[in-house]
Amino acid sequence: MPTCLPLVLRRCHTCASGRFRANGRFRVNAHHKRIDAWLLVLCTGCGETAKLTVFERMTVRSVRPALLDRMHANDPALAAELLQDPVVRRRNRVALDWDGAWRLDTGGSAHPDREVVDISVRFAARIPVRPVRLIAEGCGLSRSEVERLITAGRLVSAARLNARLSDDFTLTLKR
Repeated sequence: MPTCLPLVLRRCHTCASGRFRANGRFRVNAHHKRIDAWLLVLCTGCGETAKLTVFERMTVRSVRPALLDRMHANDPALAAELLQDPVVRRRNRVALDWDGAWRLDTGGSAHPDREVVDISVRFAARIPVRPVRLIAEGCGLSRSEVERLITAGRLVSAARLNARLSDDFTLTLKR
């Protein structure tokens, strides 16, 4: 589950830093019947403000009033939703850095000592993470041990465990 907003990977024009922090603030600007909206992000190096376009030159009537209210209230949940929206990321040519912005909740530390354990992984948000890392943290193993279990066929899943995933998946661990 996410713990904070991810960093936005984009080059700063002032200091050439490559990371921006979103703080959940928006700027909305109206021009007669047209409206623009941006998500404001701050450079981690120099503090310069950059704008990520949410929409521009749209007619005011085509924007949902609830969305405008959330933007005027600087809703951090809306900022999180928009950062995860692939259309917004593609329009602004940015990527997200999720390092340190999520945590693993195992639901308890009691691991059954059974021969075969079925594990189900559910994502609270679409955070791209390597399953090997999740399994290592959740089971208290090193990543190399998890890799050995996969190559030995004792850790199996329908999903690719070596690639980044952001969708729910299940796996079976044979001890």
